[in-house]
Amino acid sequence: MVGSSHRTIAFNKPYGVLSCFTDQAGRPTLADFISLPGVYAAGRLDRDSEGLLILTSDGSLAHRITSPRCKLPKLYLVQVERIPDDRAIATLERGVVLSGRRTRPARVRLLTEEPALPERPVPIRFRKTVPTAWLHLTIYEGMNRQVRRMTAAVGHPTLRLIRLAIGPVELGDLKAGHWRMLTEHEMQALYQWASRRVGVKEDLFKEPCEG
Repeated sequence: MVGSSHRTIAFNKPYGVLSCFTDQAGRPTLADFISLPGVYAAGRLDRDSEGLLILTSDGSLAHRITSPRCKLPKLYLVQVERIPDDRAIATLERGVVLSGRRTRPARVRLLTEEPALPERPVPIRFRKTVPTAWLHLTIYEGMNRQVRRMTAAVGHPTLRLIRLAIGPVELGDLKAGHWRMLTEHEMQALYQWASRRVGVKEDLFKEPCEG
């Protein structure tokens, strides 16, 4: 609950960082950026993705954020190969079949201008003869590498992927590698959104780590 002893933070995960605190291979992890004890990622971003992660010490909140029953919207900024036409966008919006299951309907908007972003440490794959486009893509579930698989399924492989928002919590101007505590307003909105959609289960932490 808001006002409890639990701590919940927003973190801007840089490219190349795992969404966990330990890695036997010695790759960069959350521990290189976050020293706050007792918090774990509620969900994950793949190592080659960037942007918003929510970390919390509240197991029930973590469950609410990650449960598919909650349908918490997650907004991504996605750079794809080639310019998607109306048919490709409509297919993404209706849902595509991944591993035998159709994804939930999504919201998709083709951006007319390239967003102002810092360069990635490892540049995207660039082909002079292949144009790229940027999308705002909102999904309501969290299948493994879902956004990348969705865009690939309609013929537009993802080149760069940045999560901008999870429900009412936005990345904003938080710099890569930095974190902040969620505001009271964000916490209230997050609990209100999730509590009306999913039953609560306690102590469900399993540290996610996707390479």
